[in-house]
Amino acid sequence: MLDFTLILLFLPTAFFISITPGMCMTLSLTMGLTIGLRRTFWMMWGELVGVAIVAISAAVGIAALMLEFPQIFTAFKWVGGLYLGWLGIQMWRSRGKMAIRLDDAGTQEVSRRALALQGFVTAISNPKGWAFFATLLPPFLDAEKAMEPQIASLVVILLSVEFLCLILYASGGRSMRHFLEKSGNVRMMNRIAGTLMIGVGFWLALG
Repeated sequence: MLDFTLILLFLPTAFFISITPGMCMTLSLTMGLTIGLRRTFWMMWGELVGVAIVAISAAVGIAALMLEFPQIFTAFKWVGGLYLGWLGIQMWRSRGKMAIRLDDAGTQEVSRRALALQGFVTAISNPKGWAFFATLLPPFLDAEKAMEPQIASLVVILLSVEFLCLILYASGGRSMRHFLEKSGNVRMMNRIAGTLMIGVGFWLALG
């Protein structure tokens, strides 16, 4: 297990990393705005699985290989980025399953699998995440102790903090929706959400 002192050092580090606005947090904010907190949880599960894979891979050294051959990320980045950008355009036009409908301010049903896949692709295809975890995790590992329990402890802490921050961002999006609904400006909500989604898509593809 990790030393208690290392845990105290890792907690604020993980929180600072997670709470800083990024692709996954922006995606959570956008979905909180359009589909609400409860359904955004499905995106969060997919994102957390992706973060876990990235973190574990970084801890065991796979990230070094991935960073050595950045073309491995290209397909994930562009496909994921273009898909999110397309969703953003649909939302801007108040169309598609992610957009809030203009007639009754509701949304069409988006499958849980699709929501989870969006979160997973965004997390797994972010090269900055790989680079960050490759440099973040090793200093907190003790080579003289068994690696598995140390890596497991760090990943559990990281995912717990990441989950909390995702909830905070999604809750902020939901609050923004309630504020805009009071003014009856549903189209504006779609355009805000669409702009954010397009931004995430560009960020993912070109980052």
